[in-house]
Amino acid sequence: MTIRNQIQLITYPDSLGGDLKALNEILNRRFSDIFKGGVHLLPPYPSSGDRGFAPISYFEIDPQFGSWQDIRKLSERFDLLVDLMVNHISRRSVYFQDFQKKGRRSPYADLFLTLDKVWPGGVPDPQDVAKIFLRRPEHPFADIAIEETGEIERVWATFGTRDWSEQIDLDVNSPAARKLLTEILEHLGQQGIKMVRLDAVGYVIKKPGTSCFMVEPEIYAFLEWIETQARLAGIELLLEVHDHISTQLRLAGHGYWVYNFVLPLLVLHTLLNRSSHALQDHLKVCPRRQFTMLDCHDGIPVLPDIEDVLDLEAARRVVEVCLQRGANLNRILSDEHKGPGGFDAHQINCTYYSALGNDDDAYISARAIQFFAPGVPQVYYVGLLAGENDPAAVEQTGEGRAINRHNYSTEEVERDLNKPVVQRLLRLMRFRNEFPAFNGDFEVLPSPEQELRLAWQMGEQCCRLHVDLLTGRSRIEYRDAQGNTGVFEP
Repeated sequence: MTIRNQIQLITYPDSLGGDLKALNEILNRRFSDIFKGGVHLLPPYPSSGDRGFAPISYFEIDPQFGSWQDIRKLSERFDLLVDLMVNHISRRSVYFQDFQKKGRRSPYADLFLTLDKVWPGGVPDPQDVAKIFLRRPEHPFADIAIEETGEIERVWATFGTRDWSEQIDLDVNSPAARKLLTEILEHLGQQGIKMVRLDAVGYVIKKPGTSCFMVEPEIYAFLEWIETQARLAGIELLLEVHDHISTQLRLAGHGYWVYNFVLPLLVLHTLLNRSSHALQDHLKVCPRRQFTMLDCHDGIPVLPDIEDVLDLEAARRVVEVCLQRGANLNRILSDEHKGPGGFDAHQINCTYYSALGNDDDAYISARAIQFFAPGVPQVYYVGLLAGENDPAAVEQTGEGRAINRHNYSTEEVERDLNKPVVQRLLRLMRFRNEFPAFNGDFEVLPSPEQELRLAWQMGEQCCRLHVDLLTGRSRIEYRDAQGNTGVFEP
């Protein structure tokens, strides 16, 4: 399929109206001309944690959200993108439950990465463990007591806490895992899914003596295999990898769709500091085969994404402003991946509107920059409604990311649609969807530090964005196919 160069929505199945039926109704009634690029539906599957990202099964829809029929109904009007947590699956899945009961006797045992598959005898070399890119302290392993024998099996579990992991890693090179992944992709294609995001794909290769993150060249062999399976199912892949910008450039160079995880913090820096130089430099070289976002279900990316793009002291100042405005942080645990002085901000948990101090002009300018940047724009449902931080949800759940995960009732959606900033945003989104020049050539125009000028041109049609960083306001000048000119002030 061809990915549409128009705006996509990111939403949980229950975050706009309460379930998939309500989501479909709201989208068709209020946003049918807004999300022409499609809908990224965050995991709708039964899950044991991480709000859907610890999937128990990909062959079911969580009954509280609806059914596959609801998914197929939604796909009739919108191209759908869903997640495949290619690195792991829930410990509550039938596969791992059977392994936990029977151990190596289980028909599913080969799905999982026991340590003897990586190190002889299953005993890791301490020097190898020290090199692993850790998402939790000490090591990424989980000890499992086999019910029938009492034996302890140590398996790889990248995500979790010191004592518990709800997500158990798959051995993606095993025949069992490849069979399962192929069946999942085939099933998703049959349900009308057009795109699949490979979540946590950077962690799938485990190799002694490496960081076990984006291990080359093995990662490309796996990507080539899974892309083949996806295309057979009629599905396009999007890779989710948080890493240095050079990784995104290499992946895009291999022909894969990637995220621009640099843009959210860089746009904040530009607007807060009234300085466009770093953003201009980045937009000149960033991948063109990319998806852009400012906000999402996770936080605003900082390290490692922003390294060598923005001075870390400048990044630290942006983080401090966000904290003053009510944000909280996800932190890097591995000392070797922290910045100078122990700077450990991995993600800022904050709504984008709150990060900009609830400033309507600055928020609209941020979206204008995103929509003019190369790539397919995604807008998170909270950002769509210019949502503010929800500290009560953090207190209630104990989850820092809940600050930007408010669930809107249908009545709240209708109420917030009337906010002036939301109406301005919708007008801007319609322009981005409809103006043909965005399918042409992109250029960063020369501009002084306190301004930003971006342009798109296709034949005689062109549009130019001018952001005045002193006032925070933006203006778009355009010329259509008939030679008519105009100015749009979102």
